[in-house]
Amino acid sequence: MSKIVIDNAKKVFGDTTVIEDLNVHIPDGSLFTLLGPSGCGKTTLLRMIAGFNSIEGGDFYFGENRINDIEPSKRNIGMVFQNYAIFPHLTVKDNVAFGLKQRKLPKDEIEKTTEKYLKLMQIDQYKDRKPEQLSGGQQQRVALARALAIHPDVLLMDEPLSNLDAKLRVDMRQAIREIQHEVGITTVYVTHDQEEAMAISDQIAVMYGGEIQQIGRPKELYHRPNNTFVATFIGRTNIIDAKLVNHDGKAHLQFENGQELAYPLLDGAKDQAIKVSIRPEEFMREADGEFEATIEDSVYLGSVTEYYVTIPGFNQRVQVSEESTFNEDLGKGDTFKLAVNLQKINVFTADGSQNLLGGGAHAKG
Repeated sequence: MSKIVIDNAKKVFGDTTVIEDLNVHIPDGSLFTLLGPSGCGKTTLLRMIAGFNSIEGGDFYFGENRINDIEPSKRNIGMVFQNYAIFPHLTVKDNVAFGLKQRKLPKDEIEKTTEKYLKLMQIDQYKDRKPEQLSGGQQQRVALARALAIHPDVLLMDEPLSNLDAKLRVDMRQAIREIQHEVGITTVYVTHDQEEAMAISDQIAVMYGGEIQQIGRPKELYHRPNNTFVATFIGRTNIIDAKLVNHDGKAHLQFENGQELAYPLLDGAKDQAIKVSIRPEEFMREADGEFEATIEDSVYLGSVTEYYVTIPGFNQRVQVSEESTFNEDLGKGDTFKLAVNLQKINVFTADGSQNLLGGGAHAKG
């Protein structure tokens, strides 16, 4: 196993610089996810780590070893792709043993290691089958077993679950989480699915436009995002225009309808235009709530019901989420009062680039 250190990374395709001065340190033994929309640079960075993409600037290390000029086959990495990339003409057992045979290990060691990872991935009962006889989830387990069997220093996973159906994705992400913890290998995982990232990761780097917007534990990213991009990409939120105003040194959030809420966390901060991020679950239905809300639509999701409401003086529809009740009969046109859990909201500068409450780790790049 190895920690991964990337300092001042740069990647250029033709005349376009897609990554400029990117820095990230990935702890030894952690499951670290690169998360972001298509085209943000996450797969490009993964391929630079693997050696499949050239490096135009910066230094890449596995532990103390600089790997920039080491060819991919000599970096001792395991790779798992979204399309499985297992050999259709080989049995499950031979697929898992493939990398071990390539390394010309003793026959008894190959046998022992192959059996270990077949059992670990719970596919030993399928060892004599061909891949075409397996489900997508079973094929992905074969690919993961093959990647782990060679005892790589680093495991790289590129959108490994995107070809699976919803239930299999949930099952497999749990399996990956458990196996990674058991094996303890440093893992870099790429996905655009924020729920998947939240479920499996020790740490997440949120990427956009070739830059890392924030690095942190899932809970940190959700509760204290650095900027409005992270706030809207991790989970769902309402971004509401407002002003920060002080009365005798006491901060207040002043919304478009003139409603003000005292906000002691920013006492003394300068008056300015702001954006307020309120998660749907942080609106609470209360008889003496500050905001009058009218339902435009609602969606019943079992454990929770989502309401889409309008509030006088707000220039946008607001999303509210609350625990469902059996006798729920609220519908379009109904009104209720809403309060806000002020301990859980986030306040950003008017351009959305900075959280006035602070945030998690940030890496320029």
